[in-house]
Amino acid sequence: MHWEGVLPAITTPFTADGQVDHEFLARHARWLVDNGCTGVVALGSLGESPTLRFEEKVAILQTAVTALGTRAPVVAGIGAVGTAEAVELARQAERIGCSGLMILPPYVYAGDPREMLQHVATILRSTRLSCMLYNNPIAYRTDFLPEQIARLADEHPNLHAVKESSGDVRRITALRALHGNRLAILVGVDDLIVEGVRAGAVGWIAGLANALPRESVALFNLARRGPSPKLEKLHHWFLPLLRLDTHNKFVQLIKLVQQETGTGSERVRPPRLPLTGAERKAALALIRSSLARRPKEPALATRARP
Repeated sequence: MHWEGVLPAITTPFTADGQVDHEFLARHARWLVDNGCTGVVALGSLGESPTLRFEEKVAILQTAVTALGTRAPVVAGIGAVGTAEAVELARQAERIGCSGLMILPPYVYAGDPREMLQHVATILRSTRLSCMLYNNPIAYRTDFLPEQIARLADEHPNLHAVKESSGDVRRITALRALHGNRLAILVGVDDLIVEGVRAGAVGWIAGLANALPRESVALFNLARRGPSPKLEKLHHWFLPLLRLDTHNKFVQLIKLVQQETGTGSERVRPPRLPLTGAERKAALALIRSSLARRPKEPALATRARP
């Protein structure tokens, strides 16, 4: 598992009757890789993992692994209410053939550091797969501090990466100061990607890549090369859309962008509901305005839709 490049936090597509659309999921995963993404991360926050039953999660991982084969890695989001279920999901992901795990804190109970670190350590010990810790204190009310992450990495050799979603770019520099290049750091907040790369991040767990993979890959690659007029122009265009990833209804918003680009549907699973009324009107105005000014360079032209 190489923790680098653009790895979309792939959305979970649903049919009209609310079931997981495995046929579309397979096409979508292949299309993302066709358009330059280095792999996919399934069952994350954007994948609506808390609303999925255990057997649905296993089936989604199987579909993604079968669709991509040896072309690109599938990373399994390991999130659950309890540690035992998380361990079982990690073992199933390894059995299916996933290349890595993204370890989330428990969904409901946000305990003290001793409890949360023990939860992560138990999952790390249960698998031989390469693992990435997902730090998102805003969503999960658990904040893994750089010093705690460094200790986990010292004690568990299969912890190789951190998805940093605190929104504080200083966390990236702090992790690098503590561990150098021992841990790959990946940005988990879309509108922080340029700053994150400048601070030393080597990858991006991207949301808007579900609808705009070529633009996402181009932005990431330009950011890694350093400041340039081309980077500034693309970033300026993309930023209003990237900010949708930081909204409380980011799942509905990103799926709405997918629908507008013909790369998915806005269907979500309750308790989420599609946007309506003035909220939907405002979102569509922003999305359509941005898409009307979409860069036309050949290098950014997306390939056939999934």
